[in-house]
Amino acid sequence: AGALLGGSASFQGSHGRAYLFNSVVNVGCGPAEQRLLLTGLHSVADIFCQSCKTTLGWKYEQAFESSQKYKEGKFIIEMSHMVKENGWD
Repeated sequence: AGALLGGSASFQGSHGRAYLFNSVVNVGCGPAEQRLLLTGLHSVADIFCQSCKTTLGWKYEQAFESSQKYKEGKFIIEMSHMVKENGWD
């Protein structure tokens, strides 16, 4: 996992709430494609668990809206793919 950047309700994944991370580990990255998301057009690549190959979310490769540029190079992981450990809400 990486440093948590947003509030728990700040980001929306394909299947519910998600977190934005600076970096991730044990994750593979698929090819980039353009997708129209809630916040506009982005170039994103699906990310998946290196072990089980489950799709976890995506990596922002490029944001086309200037207000969304801060997401470039960062990762969305959906809460449904996280396991809660002690020490975070």
